[in-house]
Formats: sequence, structure tokens, C-alpha cells
Amino acid sequence: MITPIRGRVRARRCAVQALYQWQLAGHDPRDIIKEFVAERELVNVDMDYFSTLTREIPAHVHELQSDLQDALDRPFQELDPIERGILLIGAYELRYSPEIPWRVVINEAIELTKMFGAEQAHKYVNGVLDKVVGTSRSAEMRALSRG
Repeated sequence: MITPIRGRVRARRCAVQALYQWQLAGHDPRDIIKEFVAERELVNVDMDYFSTLTREIPAHVHELQSDLQDALDRPFQELDPIERGILLIGAYELRYSPEIPWRVVINEAIELTKMFGAEQAHKYVNGVLDKVVGTSRSAEMRALSRG
């Protein structure tokens, strides 16, 4: 039996691919979700989480880009589309999923980047999200430093 955590890991992997398609082809996220369901073998994927990421990230893209911008060393649009998608997933989870510990968010983003990104891109993604955590999860970080 697949654990819910592993199902979310698989959902993030699918979401990276779906967000790549959304960025490059501009397809409606709902159509991308339908295509994934119809054309791919989605075994042990948390489909609710995949759908949430694939729908909600495009809907909140401007807020998420704003969260990321101060941590970037170049304009958001100049990033590789894979890295953009992974950073958007990380920023989304940091902002809208407080039940996911920030360390898990960063670790998942690193693993996704190692899987889909350029050779050393995981270091960049780690650095960016580490900076974002300082603003989006500052209360959580303060609590950790006290305890």
C-alpha cells in the first residue's frame, strides 16, 4: 500500500510536468489535468493534490512570483521553465500549506530539481527557497530557534 506522503511526492512530480506544459504551451490547467488522467498511467498519485497544484499555482502565479522575486538573482522569466515550476510549487506550499514543514517543502523541491532540472540547479533552488522561508514562514522558524 502506498502511503499518503509517497502519493504527494508523485503528485509533485506530475505537477512539475503539468506546469512545464502550462508555461510553454499556455494550455488551460483544467485541460492539462484531463490530459494527464486520460493519457498517462498515474499509479499511486495523490490526484487531489496534483489537481490542486496544477490549478492553484497558475491562479496565484503573480503572488508566488512576488514571494520569490527578492530571492532570485535574475528576473523570474529568465529561469529555466523546469526550475520555475519547481520554485512555484515550493512557494505555493510555503504560502498555502502550513501543515507541510518548511524543511519538507525545500527537500522535496531539491529532489524534484535533481530529477528534472539541470545538473547543479538543485543548489540554486535550495538557496532561493531558503530565503523565501525567512519571510513566508518566519514564525515557524522563530519557534524552532527557541525550542
